[in-house]
Amino acid sequence: MKTLLALLLITLSFAPVLAQQYKAENGYVRFFSEAALEDIAAENKKGSSIFDVSNGNIVFSIPITSFEFEKSLMREHFNEKYMESEKYPKAVFKGNITDFEDREGTQNLQAHGNMTIHGVTRQINTKGKIMKEGDQLRLTSTFIVRLEDYEVKIPKLLWQNIAEEVEVTLDFQYKPLAQ
Repeated sequence: MKTLLALLLITLSFAPVLAQQYKAENGYVRFFSEAALEDIAAENKKGSSIFDVSNGNIVFSIPITSFEFEKSLMREHFNEKYMESEKYPKAVFKGNITDFEDREGTQNLQAHGNMTIHGVTRQINTKGKIMKEGDQLRLTSTFIVRLEDYEVKIPKLLWQNIAEEVEVTLDFQYKPLAQ
């Protein structure tokens, strides 16, 4: 009985901490590359994220091989020739949202931190929106990634097929981690 009571007290003492953390599974990530000869777009619905509203810390993890393309050959080239997905299986962002207020409604936000793609980590700053309704959060953002910044090589023969900058769109639905 004493063990059960101690376990209950420990669990209850962590409940406020867990209530401040939100988790997103199956987050949506899209990238779009507009080039002279062909536009390239891909979607990924396997992103995950943890957001701690008490301090603004946020982490995203995106499995590279989960991007879906219109053409299977594009997916193959993306994973094998450009992103080297076996060697670098995830894109990760670890950072902080500086101006989040834990309140209902829509807020503009600023995030800064380190993004790792293709084994290269760079500091980034980006803008987005967060909507809170009840105990649900939805975070959206669109930003530009320069392939050169992450050492993703474009063969000279394909420079008209692949843009040097890629537009990335995120849409993540969060639920309290305690659920």
